[in-house]
Amino acid sequence: MQQGKSGFGRRQFLKHTAVTTAGACTFLPEAKGIETRDSSSIKNCIFLLLTGGPSQIDTFDPKPDARSDIRGPFKAISTKVPGTFFAETLPLLASRADKFTVVRSLFHDEAPIHETGLQLMQTGRVSTVQNCFPNYGSVCASLASISYSQVPSFVVLPSKIGLTGVAMYQGQEAGFLGDQFQPVNIKSHANDLRNICEITHHNSELNLGMIRSTVANLSFDSRYGNTRFGQSCQAALALVESGIKFVTVNMFETVFNEVTWDCHADGGALASNLNDYRTKICPMFDAAYSALLDDLQVKGLLDSTLLVAVGEFGRSPYLNMRGGRDHHSGVWSGLLTGAGLPGGAVVGSSDALGGAPKNTPVNPAMFAATIYKAMGIDPTQKINLAHGVSVPLADSAPIPSLV
Repeated sequence: MQQGKSGFGRRQFLKHTAVTTAGACTFLPEAKGIETRDSSSIKNCIFLLLTGGPSQIDTFDPKPDARSDIRGPFKAISTKVPGTFFAETLPLLASRADKFTVVRSLFHDEAPIHETGLQLMQTGRVSTVQNCFPNYGSVCASLASISYSQVPSFVVLPSKIGLTGVAMYQGQEAGFLGDQFQPVNIKSHANDLRNICEITHHNSELNLGMIRSTVANLSFDSRYGNTRFGQSCQAALALVESGIKFVTVNMFETVFNEVTWDCHADGGALASNLNDYRTKICPMFDAAYSALLDDLQVKGLLDSTLLVAVGEFGRSPYLNMRGGRDHHSGVWSGLLTGAGLPGGAVVGSSDALGGAPKNTPVNPAMFAATIYKAMGIDPTQKINLAHGVSVPLADSAPIPSLV
């Protein structure tokens, strides 16, 4: 039986929650999709998915006064915002902290496995056998298709996420909205995003050549880092400039057999640990995010583009026996900026251990509503399901202090 690294087995997980496996996730042909409204004012979004679940304590929410088995190996450093500290792993972001909002009180109560978190943070909901809810990008594509019939609206770079532990829906697709609102899928050689092998979509009328040309002709900037993630962030900016409304960048395409945010310190050459945060993972993110933020601002695109960076959950406040951190959905941090959102803000806080929200708890539905609202999409707008059932795009109001 395949197990997630949290120790939850597949059978245990399916008993715990209503989420379905991918094979049973049904497309409902009788579903009517989303109620159409004026889509001309929809803003762009670049969604950086920090696959694996970054440790909040070792990035955006350090606990310098906690015991050593909680605070971990990294020092807290000052940021551009007085009184706000990041871990020393993110010096470039610390120097730009006045330009984005940190949400420090994200949490969810579902099973602490990758797939649940990926669903919640990419759709705002847990899916069921009857309904696989659509990714934000697919919702955007459904609404934007009224005005942008020939231009693709939703692209994923450098590719979709593969296996993360349990073979089930991960929230990265169109779900019951149908194939025409799936993301454009790009396959390229591992060492160079520009070397495109294949680019496909179910809608043959879309102008995929524009995407191929935009990505293939990039001249990569060293400020983004010499990494596939850095290349993808730069490509995301170029695609937004060319008219794509929603671009997801998956920082990693799996949590197996490569170093990622999933820092259990299991042992072995490709098992992630906190030293990898210091030497590889955090520098990779620090460089790419900072360069992307700078370029959005310089190009005058920040007001019209929402930039999101978030993982599917956080990490345990206590170090495990190997010096790593395990899955923890009790609290974690995410970043939001652009599209009129304030810079230099901190939403919520975690408790002294970094294990639970202390104030202003933010669940995935609130995060989803904030994304929609910032993009100019009404989060109360209805999704029409089968048999006359309808639900709002998000099950909550947005974070009050942001939009």
